[in-house]
Parts: sequence; structure tokens; C-alpha cells
Amino acid sequence: MNLSKRQRWALLATVGAGLLLITLDNSILYTALPTLEEDLGATGSQSLWIINAYPVVMAGLLLGSGTLGDRVGHRRMFLIGLVIFGLASLGAAFSPSPGTLIAARAVLAVGAAAMMPATLALIRVSFTIERERNFAIAVWGSLSVVGAALGPIVGGVLLEHFWWGSVFLINVPVVIVALIAALVLAPANDPDPSKKWDFISSLQAMIGLVGAVFFIKELAHSPQNWAVVAGGALAATVGFWLFARRQRQLKEPLVDFAIFRNPAFTSGVVAAAFAMFAIGGSQLVTTQRFQLVEGFTPLQAGLLVATIAIGSLPTALLGGAFLHRTGLLPLISGGLAAATLGVVLIIVSVQTDAFGLLIAGLLVTGAGLGAAMSVASTAIVGNVPPRRAGMAASMEEVSYEFGSLTAVALLGSLLSFVYTATVTLPGGTSDAARESISSALAVANGDQSVIDAANAAFENGFLVTMIILAVVLAIGATVTARLLRHHGPGTQSQAFAGNH
Repeated sequence: MNLSKRQRWALLATVGAGLLLITLDNSILYTALPTLEEDLGATGSQSLWIINAYPVVMAGLLLGSGTLGDRVGHRRMFLIGLVIFGLASLGAAFSPSPGTLIAARAVLAVGAAAMMPATLALIRVSFTIERERNFAIAVWGSLSVVGAALGPIVGGVLLEHFWWGSVFLINVPVVIVALIAALVLAPANDPDPSKKWDFISSLQAMIGLVGAVFFIKELAHSPQNWAVVAGGALAATVGFWLFARRQRQLKEPLVDFAIFRNPAFTSGVVAAAFAMFAIGGSQLVTTQRFQLVEGFTPLQAGLLVATIAIGSLPTALLGGAFLHRTGLLPLISGGLAAATLGVVLIIVSVQTDAFGLLIAGLLVTGAGLGAAMSVASTAIVGNVPPRRAGMAASMEEVSYEFGSLTAVALLGSLLSFVYTATVTLPGGTSDAARESISSALAVANGDQSVIDAANAAFENGFLVTMIILAVVLAIGATVTARLLRHHGPGTQSQAFAGNH
């Protein structure tokens, strides 16, 4: 079934709505964390798992769901994912406890994992003209940035007027509209029963990811539980080793490691992961800082970090439109380098209390990340044959989720670790104040010396995490520049042919 031009763009809007929901739910809780901790009685560890349950489960299932989409049809996977996502959103909205909310977030991830590869695969098979497809994928990539950046705003607006469950309930009407539109617009389902879905590989990947998260979180906890650290490291090592070993043995693996011989594909994977690491990390620590230290409301903090989206949208759209002229190198490597400069400006602005410079830093960071992410998708999907569209789409989304997951696990834990390690409280202060700045503010009872000490320690954590963020982006710019050094304009969809 060949879609008309109008149908293709309407389909893009439909799958884009699904993608927007998925990316919103990655970041919508950043501004809601203080409220969740208060209303549900969630501990710091539970709060991080409320956020991390979603990307951990999604990243573990994404590789398998892409291949499953090849087998049962991407239209069917998109519709199934929407239904699961909508039902899980209702469950999350009315969760009575932190544990129930963590479980609901895990089910949300199942729906997102079914839906997300289908969004990109449907674009890949519906847009057959390369320049049109490049622009459509750029729009897709920009929605990833915009959704991640709008999450804190949407969360802030809803918390101003409603209870915390509204941040999940808002998904339901969007799911209903997207479901009806997909039934009308999506191309006929095109299953390939010869494809095999390997649940064992997905389980191995999940074990590796969960182990890695436990390892990072406990290593950055003070004091460390070394049994948990060792157990997490062991689970991560064994899970990922078994996964890689199994892929080499399968006739049709979830990940064909030979594809990474293509430098354009690899640069796209690296750029997507590093860009989402930067977005997730900067949003998490910035919203927390300005709410807890500067006294911003959730909405004000959300609007502040949305500056990243304002900076990213123009470069994301322009990147896709001009990719055929510029090639990947200036957009991916140059974009990550520009984002590095933006993070440095943010660090300087906070140290000098220059709010205007902070806004400029957020804009520059967004502009760089928008350019990189808009063409990272094209570099990944454009360098595999159509029969592997599901696998490529899965790799794309795994890169995004792994970047977000690592940012929350590493930078969120590091922020807490530096706070605990550097806080110097007045004598007689409750030990609870050493656990987190939220606890310190709760027990301060107006004691300005306790508040000042907690703020100073949190500022130390913010500075360290942002420096780490700048270093990671600089590494990403360097690695992708080396990968793409021989990659010129007009070659973004050709390099894979040599590998197969």
C-alpha cells in the first residue's frame, strides 16, 4: 500500500504523538520528585527507581520488540503498545504506594518498548523518497528532544493545579486519539513470520542493565553496601556476556554486531546515547537545584530547562533539511561540541550567579544536541536495508534509553554522593539531614545555618555532575569526529552496502 503525501505526513503526526508520550514520560517526573517524596513517602532510592524502572525495562525489551515488530508487523505493534501504555498510565495515576508506582512504571515501559521501534520503522517503510525520509526522521528526532524537554514543563503545569497522578492521567486522551488515527492511517500490517523473537536475549539484556544500575547506584551511595556493588557488577557482566555470546550464535540475532563496522551507523548510536545522557542529566540536576536551592516552583523549574527545547528545535529541523549538503560530521560531532560549550556556560553562570548566561548556556546546549540528534536517527536507520528496519529502530531507541538511564543512575547517584560526602552540618542537627537536601530542609525548622550548609553541599554536587556532563559530551564529539572523518555529504545512506 503506497500512501499519498498527505497520508504520509498525517501518519508522521500520529506516530509522533506516540513518541511524544514515550519521551515525555522519561522526564515528566523530574519536577514531580519532591511532591512524590512528600505525598507517597518515597525514599531517595525509591524516587530514583520510580524514574529508572521505565528506561531500564524499556531498554531491556527494545531490542526484542524491534525484531518482534518485524515478525508480527509494525502497525500491530504500535497499536498494542498504545493500549498497554494507556492502561498502565491509569494504573500509575492511582498508585497508592511507591512500590505500586514503580511496578506501574515498569508496565508503562512494556507499552513504550512495543510502540517505540514501530514509530521509526513505520516512517522508514512509508517514506520511500530519501530526502523526504531524512526530513521525516529529523522531525522524529526533534520530537525526542522536545518531548524530553517539555516533560518538566508539563509536569510543573499539572502539579500547579492537580495532584501528582495527573502527570500520568494526561497520557490517556492522547493514546485514544493516536489509536483511532493509527487504525485509519497506518499502512496495512506486513508481518514476516520467518522472523524469530528471542525472549531469552531480551531477558539477558535486562539482567545486564538492572545489574549495571544497581552497581552504579550503590557505588555512589554513602556508605556503600559492597555486597550489592559486587552483585550488581556480577549481574551486569554475566548478563551482557551471555547476551553477546547468544547473538553470535543466532542465525538472526537481535543485534548484528557486524553492523557496527559501519562508522556512520556507530556514530549515530554514540550521538543518540550521548545526547540523551546530556538532556536527561542536565534536566534532572538543574530542576532539582533550582527547586531545592533557589526556591523555584515545579513550573518555573520546568520552564527553565525547556530552554533546551527552544534551542534544539530549529537545529533539529534544519539538520534534517540540509544533511544531504553538509554530511553527518559537522552536525553530529559539531553538535556535541557545541553542547559541550553550552554546559560550560551553564557551569560558569551558576558560579557567577549570572542568570542571563545560564539561559544562553541552555540555548547553546539545546542547539548542539538538536543538530546531533536530528541526524543520528538518519545515520542509524539509513545505513541498514529495509528488511532490518526493526533492528535498526530498536538500536536507535536503546541508544536513547541507555543514555537517559545512565544519566539518572550515574548523575543522580553522584549528586547524592557528593552532597553526603561534603555536607558540614551544625552540631546537634539530625542525622537525617545528611541523607539528602530534601531531608535537611525538612528537619531545619527555619535554622538558616542548616539550610546554608545543605545548599552549599548540594551546589558541590551540582558542580561535579555538570563537569562530568561536559567531559562526556567532549568525549562524544571526539569519538564521532574520528568515526566520520572520511564521511562526506551524500554518503549517509550508502556505507552499509559494503558490509552485506
